[in-house]
This record gives sequence, structure tokens and C-alpha cells, in this order.
Amino acid sequence: MPVLPLIDALILLGWSSLLGGFLLKAIYVTTAYRPKVLTLTPIDFLLIAVVCLLFALSLAARTWVRVNEPQLVARRRKRGMAWYDYSDVAEEAAVPVAGGADESEPRAERRAAEY
Repeated sequence: MPVLPLIDALILLGWSSLLGGFLLKAIYVTTAYRPKVLTLTPIDFLLIAVVCLLFALSLAARTWVRVNEPQLVARRRKRGMAWYDYSDVAEEAAVPVAGGADESEPRAERRAAEY
């Protein structure tokens, strides 16, 4: 199922509801008349807009990650670091190396020698 039309529809709905809320708020401020569209007030339109735009953003980000993930994983493997090795990097930086390992030796080679 293509995701792009859904993202476009959410963006359109978000901006349309934001415009509708703005118009209702302008009527609220300039007159004593308090209109409601299907019992929705301006703040309701704002909340609808925020939800739609954030959902569209998260859907677009998820789609981007799904498309680019194989390339990112391949690039990490090419450098010699898999995604699960990132937890070890912080621990190695905090804990001094026992046994007096030579610092001129690259960290990835030391890690490969340990396994």
C-alpha cells in the first residue's frame, strides 16, 4: 500500500483544520457570536491539526527509515561496527582497558580479537 497519499491527506487535513480553527477564532474575537462546527471549537480544530501533522511526520519518518535501513546497516557493517556494538562503545570509554592494551591498535580490531 502506498504511504505517500496517506501522508498527503493527513497534511491537508491538518492544515485545513488549522485554517478552520483560525477562522472560528477570528469570529470569536471580533464578534459576540460563538459559532461551532459539528460542536467543535477552535481549540478542538487546533488539536486535530496537531495530531494529524504529528502523525504525518512520524509516518514519513518511519517510511524513510524503512527505505534507508538496509543501506545504513550495510554502511555500519562495512566500517566494522554492527548496530549492537554501540552499547559497548560507551562502556569501553568509561572503563579503562585491563591488561595494558596498546592504544595504537584500533578499537574495532581489539573487539574482534576478543570475540
